[in-house]
Amino acid sequence: MKKFRYRILATLMATLISGCSSFQHRDQLAAFNSAYTAGDYDTALNVVRFPEDKRRPVDAREHLLELLHQGEMYRLTGRYDESVKAYDLAEDGMKYLDTTGLLASATEGLMAVMINDSQRDYEALMSEAVLVNTYKALAFLAAGNSEYARVEFNRADDRTRRAVDFFRKEIAEQQTALSREARSGNLKAATVRESLDDRRFQSAVDSQYGAPAGWSVFPEFIVPASTWLHGIYFLANASGGGDYERAATSLTRVAQMRPESSVLQADAKLASALASGAQSLKDLPPQVWIVYENGLGPILKESRLDVPLVVVRGTQQAPAYVGIALPEYTERAAVPGGISVANAAGEVITTERISDMGKVVRTEMRERFPGVLARAVASAVGKALLQSEALEQFGPWGQLFASLYTVATTQADLRSWQALPDHWQAARINRPENGRLTLLNHKGEPLGELDIPQQAFTLVYVKRPTLQAPATVMIMDLQGQTAATFRRMHE
Repeated sequence: MKKFRYRILATLMATLISGCSSFQHRDQLAAFNSAYTAGDYDTALNVVRFPEDKRRPVDAREHLLELLHQGEMYRLTGRYDESVKAYDLAEDGMKYLDTTGLLASATEGLMAVMINDSQRDYEALMSEAVLVNTYKALAFLAAGNSEYARVEFNRADDRTRRAVDFFRKEIAEQQTALSREARSGNLKAATVRESLDDRRFQSAVDSQYGAPAGWSVFPEFIVPASTWLHGIYFLANASGGGDYERAATSLTRVAQMRPESSVLQADAKLASALASGAQSLKDLPPQVWIVYENGLGPILKESRLDVPLVVVRGTQQAPAYVGIALPEYTERAAVPGGISVANAAGEVITTERISDMGKVVRTEMRERFPGVLARAVASAVGKALLQSEALEQFGPWGQLFASLYTVATTQADLRSWQALPDHWQAARINRPENGRLTLLNHKGEPLGELDIPQQAFTLVYVKRPTLQAPATVMIMDLQGQTAATFRRMHE
């Protein structure tokens, strides 16, 4: 009896922690979004700051989500060194993606099962890790550091190639651990395993949440915008046939993912021609690429499901309907249309969509969904067993308390990196002789004038989360020999 009372006390404390922490996370993200969508990046940055003890290193794992937001706000205000520092720390907080897998420590795993995933330190998506390396590469390019940009583009490409194997190992590790615990007589593990294997359970999840097999996803994991930027970087910085082959491989892969895109097809064709020698670099006029990060990326909402669990007691199995909460991605708004550039001769080139962030995260979520579902079931099973024990030990009042605890803590983890775009667009044009281009909004109205330096390869980077926010514009030397020009263009 005393042991169970201690457990009840621990459960009460966990409930209080769960409620306070979840509300704090949601309030912080709401405040960040209020400033970010208005284009007030300095205020958004202040929202995601946290106290630092100069005598101790930053706990990058604990503050990972804040660091991701800080890195992008620094970059969007032209503070590239600070951006790289924040992203470096964020990478330190994501080392589990490179080493031990995504299974949490024993303490964090217990908390997730007792309460919900929002009590764990934030675990970034692999696609977010790829974008950290991509954004660091862009920050280095903007600072005129091609050597370090090359390192980061390679890291992004390496993460992409290793992702499929990583997801497979993650699921296998979790299934092995669950089976081991079930064989050792762990009632909770046995119930989780039997429920996940039960057809009635799977049917209930598929009908209420949607079968992962039916989601609109890429054939394999990829962050197309990162792979495309990797390709054009190596095209611009090729020192031999191997670099041209690398560029052709990346650009061809992205073009195959979106065959309707004329700009992607043209870039893949150009890289292949340079790699084969059919196109001479000296005969190629100076090239200007425009990449446009448009809109607000997908965020998570909570989806509550009533599902049957197979409760194991001794040699008996009995179904019990319980509630679980799962995260579900939902789209946000994009800025209408695209952007265009016009030269003095009246030629107008408009960007076209090359990648959707929603499709990227759905592709990864499909791979990671078994783990997310297993943790939600483990949490539900733990609470169902707690209610049963509370009824036996304390009668109806005990069961009522346990039921209230279950309702209060059945929550999905809705944290995510909120500074990502809805989608990416791109275009390419020959540099005009006078170097002047006019940037046009989605209505064809001028946003501002662009002065393109006399250089072989230029990247005009534009990011705009909403119509209320100005367009952030960076004109970069793709070969990283000079620092970028930074501007913010209002309507």
